Amino acid sequence: MHTALCDTLGIEHPIIGFTPSEHVAAAISKAGGLGVLGCVRFNDADELDRVLDWMDEHTGGRPYGVDVVMPAKVPTEGTQVDLDKLIPEEHKAFVERTLKDLGVPELPEDAEQRAGVLGWLHSVARSHVEVALRHPIKLIANALGSPPVDVIEQAHAHGVPVAALAGKAEHARRHVRNGVDFVVAQGYEAGGHTGEIGSMVLLPEIVDAVDAPVLAAGGIGSGRQVAAALALGAAGVWTGSLWLATEEYLQTMPASAAMQTALVRATSSDTVRTRIYTGKPARLLKTRWTQAWAAPDAPEPLPMPLQNLLVSPAHNRLHETNDPELVSMPAGQIIGRIDRVRPVAEIIEDLLSGYEEALARLEKTR
Repeated sequence: MHTALCDTLGIEHPIIGFTPSEHVAAAISKAGGLGVLGCVRFNDADELDRVLDWMDEHTGGRPYGVDVVMPAKVPTEGTQVDLDKLIPEEHKAFVERTLKDLGVPELPEDAEQRAGVLGWLHSVARSHVEVALRHPIKLIANALGSPPVDVIEQAHAHGVPVAALAGKAEHARRHVRNGVDFVVAQGYEAGGHTGEIGSMVLLPEIVDAVDAPVLAAGGIGSGRQVAAALALGAAGVWTGSLWLATEEYLQTMPASAAMQTALVRATSSDTVRTRIYTGKPARLLKTRWTQAWAAPDAPEPLPMPLQNLLVSPAHNRLHETNDPELVSMPAGQIIGRIDRVRPVAEIIEDLLSGYEEALARLEKTR
């Protein structure tokens, strides 16, 4: 499994793996892919710097990248206190009432506080870029489309290419006009922020629309699906949900065992696309929490980043319950393929062998 993307990024296989876990990202890179560390969890740029130092030491000299989040719409700045004033009291009351109805207790004093809204602000995302460019990264991706042109130019000045997610061909064309190097065609099946067009339709549309390498995202969890993506014109694949149920993920986030239990139990029907996580449409694991927000008395989700500010404390409490029916987590429809917790290297091996088997089947049809 080798494409021109491998030569460009210095990797063995055209498999890019997005993850909020540095342990998973490092393992993907060491297995021959490109691990991309999600930075949104870092409110503190110094903490990100320390984690990237760890990545430098634990990737064996293999390439890795980072993913930042730069929302395009106001409000994008201000302190958490300033933004909190913009949240309606009825929304706060609904969250508290829902947590009570679900039997979710307050956090214990020694509980870990996960990052909240600040990681979604332009100012914080820019600090992430500045920190990342002090390290030997090979890619910067923006999860919400094109970063500002000056950020793209800043990355290029350091010799680092930029990737941006697109849910429509028009988005992809705009990204390339802005200077983006790689377009991630993210289909409806994908976890997290995703559009309304399925991957089988979206990918060839974007490949035909732009003169730039396109990465396929959404619904990719086997070697057969990698082969299909490359057959449709992709230069490589962008994977995310596949890495949630890995042994390495627990090294970064030990409290995620309940989430992994929920993923192993889930089918491909057990996700929902909703704005309740960040304010923009995102695909989540379906739980009692998501069902509460779908009830007739639930308020409309707030715009980004206010929705994330509203629900982040609730997510901390939900995760602390260790209840698989309550955890709140972005996840794509590919979770239906997850049947156990595995090491990253084993998943990479399965992708490679499944790809070869798919090619062999096709060869028999000639």
